[in-house]
Amino acid sequence: MKDIDSISSRQASPQLTEEKGMSEQNNSIQKQNKPEPSFLVSLAKEIIELVVVTLILLIVIRWALAEARYIPSSSMEPMLQINDRLLVEKVSGHFNMPIKRGDILVFYPPPIEMGGHDLSNDPLTVLGRLTGLPFLPYEPAFIKRVIGLPGDHIRIARNQGVFINGQLLNESAYIKELPAYDLNVLGDIQGRSSSGGVIRPYGESSQVNEPIVVPKDSLFMMGDNRNNSEDGHVWGFLEQKRVIGKACLLFWRQLEAPKYPQVIEE
Repeated sequence: MKDIDSISSRQASPQLTEEKGMSEQNNSIQKQNKPEPSFLVSLAKEIIELVVVTLILLIVIRWALAEARYIPSSSMEPMLQINDRLLVEKVSGHFNMPIKRGDILVFYPPPIEMGGHDLSNDPLTVLGRLTGLPFLPYEPAFIKRVIGLPGDHIRIARNQGVFINGQLLNESAYIKELPAYDLNVLGDIQGRSSSGGVIRPYGESSQVNEPIVVPKDSLFMMGDNRNNSEDGHVWGFLEQKRVIGKACLLFWRQLEAPKYPQVIEE
């Protein structure tokens, strides 16, 4: 019996080898016959990967480092001109570096300036903030100079200037002209918004006759072109959480061609 079993096992070994070889051959044929992805499918995958990577880079750069902005109005003349391009850095904000008086900040205006609409919780608007893509909802940003810090008492005197805690602020280096209005109490803060409506943030409150003192975690912002700027004298205080970043570099300015006198043909 042992001899018969031994012979049977020897005879079965070549058969198993043949079956294994046929199986490998079939697998090889199946791999060769398997259709490769078409060119369009490969191209679509590459485009999707490129878009995703680009969006991630945009979000990281704009949120963590800096972003470019342009000046749409004359509110910061003479320091900044219409259509100037500047870089807004955000690193100092992430490291909680203190904001100083005189800093030029870019920020989202208070909701009262925008007709009472706060878009900070709208998903598409937040995505537009992070990426800056033109086809997403646009939320305007303002650029102004820091005048009042938390705890400062602000008073503005017509044709004199801004008083901080009773001291006249020396602004001769950057303002276009002296203010043509007075601000003594909260009720004096008023004006027209960018949409043309009249704003009186404290006109109907019990604070109307209280002094103008900057609250905690807020700022009092003003444009250098004092009489042509929708700023703190119109809508009041700015919460620091609405600050986008600090203007740090002017990298492009359009130069106008000089105007020569007209040549009269003889």
